Amino acid sequence: MSYSNKYIFASLPRTQRGQPIVLGGDPKGKNFLYTNGNSVIIRNIENPAISDIYTEHSCTTNVAKYSPSGFYIASGDQSGKIRIWDTVNKEHLLKNEFQPFGGPIKDISWSPDNQRIVVVGEGRERFGHVFMAETGTSVGEISGQSKPINSCDFRPSRPFRIITGSEDNTIGVFEGPPFKFKMTKQEHSKFVQAVRYSPSGNHFASAGFDGKVFLYDGASADLVGEIGSPAHKGGVYAVAWKPDGKQLLTASGDKTCKLWDIETRTVISEFVMGTQVEDQQVSCLWQGQYLLTVSLSGFITYLDVNNPEKPIRVIKGHNKPITVLALSPDKKTVYTGSHDGFITSWDSKTGENDRIEGKGHGNQINGMKAVDNFLYTCGIDDSIKQVDIATKTYLPTDVKLGSQPRGMDIKGETIVAGTVKEVCVVQGGRKVFSLPVDYEPSCVSLNSEHPDVAVGGALDQKVHIYAMTGANLSPKLELSHLGALTDCTYSPDGQYLVACDSNRKVILYKLPDYQLAHNKEWGFHNARVNTVAWSPNSLLVASGSLDTTIIVWSVQNPAKHTIIKNAHPQSQITRLVWLDNETLVSVGQDCNTKIWEISSI
Repeated sequence: MSYSNKYIFASLPRTQRGQPIVLGGDPKGKNFLYTNGNSVIIRNIENPAISDIYTEHSCTTNVAKYSPSGFYIASGDQSGKIRIWDTVNKEHLLKNEFQPFGGPIKDISWSPDNQRIVVVGEGRERFGHVFMAETGTSVGEISGQSKPINSCDFRPSRPFRIITGSEDNTIGVFEGPPFKFKMTKQEHSKFVQAVRYSPSGNHFASAGFDGKVFLYDGASADLVGEIGSPAHKGGVYAVAWKPDGKQLLTASGDKTCKLWDIETRTVISEFVMGTQVEDQQVSCLWQGQYLLTVSLSGFITYLDVNNPEKPIRVIKGHNKPITVLALSPDKKTVYTGSHDGFITSWDSKTGENDRIEGKGHGNQINGMKAVDNFLYTCGIDDSIKQVDIATKTYLPTDVKLGSQPRGMDIKGETIVAGTVKEVCVVQGGRKVFSLPVDYEPSCVSLNSEHPDVAVGGALDQKVHIYAMTGANLSPKLELSHLGALTDCTYSPDGQYLVACDSNRKVILYKLPDYQLAHNKEWGFHNARVNTVAWSPNSLLVASGSLDTTIIVWSVQNPAKHTIIKNAHPQSQITRLVWLDNETLVSVGQDCNTKIWEISSI
């Protein structure tokens, strides 16, 4: 068997309240950049379903920027490391790695000749540094500001200048090379969050938490005037220039974005992004004809200049780890649910997505399955909820369980849920049977052909098989493992049960007597196996693990398997599901959804 990665449905930017994020634009106009966790996401601006992910940082990345030539990207992380890597090769070969200071890097800017880089942030010994991209040699110093620096920019034309915006409410101006402190500008009364030169370098704009935006002369740094009075009712997180330098886009915590005319310094149009806290705007980018903004929820909105009321498109998804995965009955839609309780529906062919509306669990979802026209979910709010697939909204159905559910499965009208204290049966929207247990169920599977129910135990390391008659469960037999059970599932044809555990093993049982199906041990994972999934023809089993690896096993030829190494680099695989006999979907702690083609040789 061989495999290839067909699509990546990428995560959204990781956002934090009160923190701006920085988007990077591609000088060739094709992609844009943002970060989430250890990853730098490179996303196609025309078709956001096309994306690439760079995962070589060993800790949280904060910012990534293209070099003006477009051939390299510099990315900075929480520890103060800068990695400069190649954009042309698929492997993204590392060109250089430097440590300009110890502490989080918040912004990066390249000089227009691709030779120098300025980085700023919250270093222990300094808040910024300018160095040569080739050698890392210092070309001046960023000093004169007393608190962490949030933003920096290189003047795109000569004579070179660098500007920085700091939490001491000042803008620093530096001349060079070598770069020396020239002056500070003190127009802002709160943190300066963004400073950006116009594309020609004739002006620069600054934005702060005081809601104000100021315009300065690009060469002399003299104040030209204030834009708006003030520009926004809340803090301004980001500014972006139109490519011709005649207009400016601002993004604010007051949940609006505004478009300004530079000559008159008056507002052209206002984009009201919503009324909820998560509609605060924390970043913006103007690239070619595209105007992008990012809200606190992580959603990326493409603004329509001609119609401020309605955006061109909104990219939704997840920016927290994905914990559950399900398919619509027609296999055309993939549902993913995350640690923060949100569910996203994805078109499995195009990657077009939408978020399920309505009152959900509000916290981690532990189980999800679609049957007929409904999607059922269980979460750590101790309840089972129902989503109408057609309208993509939660229904009022809310079945309270006695304790936290860890897994569930559905057959016809019957839901069986395994909670920390009991195994319960739900029919007609209410709990009709409860079996108290002390082994902490971790997973549940119902056999489609026989009245058997398998429940995995986290504490006693056993699979408990029950016979189901009506709504009652009666113990049938137990299968012992050497580690806590993490997942178990019956094959679609009802002939097999596969179970996986924390002891790195995947074990296949043959029904009806639950004997081992073969004497080959499926034990090639290096860490806990989190999930197992059957192909629709019951011939292949896929397993995903804490070791970032997916393994596809053959039932007919147990010695044969395919290992997808680093399927989600630096991130455990949390769930798997098969779209068809040759297409596998995986989700992980990295908030990404990947679609794989598995072909038999």
